[in-house]
Amino acid sequence: MDRHVSSHHARHAKTHEYHKIDLSENDEPNMRDFSEDTNKINTIMTGGIFVVLIGLGIGTGYVLAKTINQSPSGVSKERVVTQMEESKKAVGVADTKAFPDSATGVLEAGGLDGEGTHKLIREGGPSQTVYLISSIVDLDQFLGKEVTVWGQTMAAKKAAWLMDVGRVELEE
Repeated sequence: MDRHVSSHHARHAKTHEYHKIDLSENDEPNMRDFSEDTNKINTIMTGGIFVVLIGLGIGTGYVLAKTINQSPSGVSKERVVTQMEESKKAVGVADTKAFPDSATGVLEAGGLDGEGTHKLIREGGPSQTVYLISSIVDLDQFLGKEVTVWGQTMAAKKAAWLMDVGRVELEE
C-alpha cells in the first residue's frame, strides 16, 4: 500500500505547480486601515446629533416664547385692550366673558404666604378676602380704591380664593 500512495503522489506532483510566496519584512499583506473610515463616520454622526439638538433647542424656545406670551388664564397678552387712558375707569381685557369669575372690594397690596401679590378686601371679614395675581393688569394703580375684578380662579394652598385678574374696573 505504501507503494501505491507513493506512486499516486508522484503522478499528481507532475500535474500541479506550487508557487512559493515570499514575504520579506517590507512587504505586508494588503490590508486596509478602517480606523480612518470609522473616525469619519463618528465625526459625521456627532455633527448630525449636534444639528438635531440645536434644532430642537430652537423649536423649544419658539414654543416657550409663544406660551409665555399667555397669562395663566390662557388669554393672550396681544388680545389685551387697555382702556385706562380712554375712560380712566377700566383696564384689561375688554371682553369680560373671557374671565368667568368676578368680585368687588377694596384693593390692597400683599398676598398670603407667597400666594398673590395683592388682595381684595370684601364685606364679610377675612374669610371673604380674594388674593390676586395678574400678568395683564398693573394692580398697583388701583391701590386703596374700590374695584370690581374679573379673572380666573386658581388652585391655592393657603388662600381661600386666588384669582388671576384679567380686568379691573373702578367703582364710583
